[in-house]
Amino acid sequence: MKHRWRTIDIVIASIIAVAFGVIFWAWGLLWNGPADAIPLPGRAILYGVWLVPAVLGALVIRKPGAAFYTLTLAALVSVALGTSWGWTLVLQGPIEAAAAELVFAAFAYRVWNLPVAALAAAAAGIAAAVYDAFVWYGGTSWATLRLPYIAITAISAVLVAGLGSILLVRALAQTGVLDRFASGRERAAV
Repeated sequence: MKHRWRTIDIVIASIIAVAFGVIFWAWGLLWNGPADAIPLPGRAILYGVWLVPAVLGALVIRKPGAAFYTLTLAALVSVALGTSWGWTLVLQGPIEAAAAELVFAAFAYRVWNLPVAALAAAAAGIAAAVYDAFVWYGGTSWATLRLPYIAITAISAVLVAGLGSILLVRALAQTGVLDRFASGRERAAV
């Protein structure tokens, strides 16, 4: 059963998720602290970090549900640690994760290259920014804030979550730590 999750898949996806849940918590402090000096929509260039687990988890595990599981769990960990966005992330995390997961599903969980990773990241970024546009920025202008915010978030997602995850998988594969995964055995292909 090629798509059946092994124990090691669950463990590694969980490690990625918990690590990024902590990173999310710290990134939130940056977003609401020093980065607050960058006015919206420009601050959205930092958004891609919050989407890395979906793309990274899928690229490493390469099984249905990996993007969804990894980002959703990371969001829940950040909520447990205490985030300024509170329980809204219980809904937002799975929405972002589902967007990335749908892209990998559209390629039948068989294509793990940069264009697919970038597309999955962009989908997650757009889902995240559209959620924000309605939940957090509902009273703002579409022309001057919401549409630029969505576009900048998508660009950040492609660069940080898409390209960044590809580069991270390549770096991890070179160490041998991913040898028990297809992503580690296909070093040149990732």
